[in-house]
This record gives sequence, structure tokens and C-alpha cells, in this order.
Amino acid sequence: MTIAQHMKAELKSEAELTRGLIAHIPADKLGFSPGHGMHTIGWNASHLVEAVGWVPGILNSPGMDVAAVDAEQAAASLALSTDVAAMLRMFDENLANSLAALEVASDARMDETWTMSMGTQVLFTMKKGACLHKWVFTHTAHHRGILSTMLRLAGVQHGSIYEQ
Repeated sequence: MTIAQHMKAELKSEAELTRGLIAHIPADKLGFSPGHGMHTIGWNASHLVEAVGWVPGILNSPGMDVAAVDAEQAAASLALSTDVAAMLRMFDENLANSLAALEVASDARMDETWTMSMGTQVLFTMKKGACLHKWVFTHTAHHRGILSTMLRLAGVQHGSIYEQ
């Protein structure tokens, strides 16, 4: 079994948990933030929607320049954070694209390097497989935990993430 096949199975399982939590967000709680300077529930949920879609970009390019993110992309992300139904549609689309990218990824591809930069400054370089593990799987679990906690702070009860 290839690395990508293992990751594909894990992504499906983790995505189901993430999608279920996003679907549980009441529209009137999207703007909730637990305190000054902290992101909102909607921001965290839309970030999860974006993260599930990072797989093709990591697998199919040598890297990403975060300084190149334009105002149009930022505005689209902000708009997404105010509409749960739109988030779920985009989540499903991003997941499908990620699963398709994993379907054809070889172990050799996972061993290639990927670099995140900000203009001329290199932020990090790592193997694509390690990058997917850290910045898609682990990062998603981290933000899902934040979202779960924020929902409870906002008075939205939900079941255990892993015991659904």
C-alpha cells in the first residue's frame, strides 16, 4: 500500500468528523469569538474548509508563496466564513479534489520537497508527505479542536468528536 493510499483513507475518516462539526454550526454563531483578537467560529470553520483542499497544491507544485495571496482570495475566504451551506459545498469540492490528487500520487512524489515562502523569505522546506501530514492532517485536527471548544463556549452543545 502506498503512502498516498494510507493518507486517502485517513483523510476520508478525518474529513467526515470535520464536516460533521462544521454542519453543526448554527448560522447565528458564525460571528462568535471567545475574546479580543481571536478569530471567529466562522473563520475557523472556513479555515478547515480551505485546509482539506491543500492536498493538490502540495502534491502538484514545488511550493507556495503566501505573499502572492491576493485581495480577491482573501475576500472570498471572508465571505465563505458567513455561510455554513457554502462552506459545506466548498468542503465537499475540496475533499473530492484532494482525494483525486492522492489517488494518483506515488511514494516518489511524497518524497519530493515542497517550500513555503513569503516573497524571497523561505518559511520552510519539507518532503511533500511530511508536509501533508503536518499541514493538512495535524493542522486540521488542531483547528477542529479549536472549533469544538469555541462552539461549546458559544453555548452550542455537540457530541464527542471521535465517538460519533
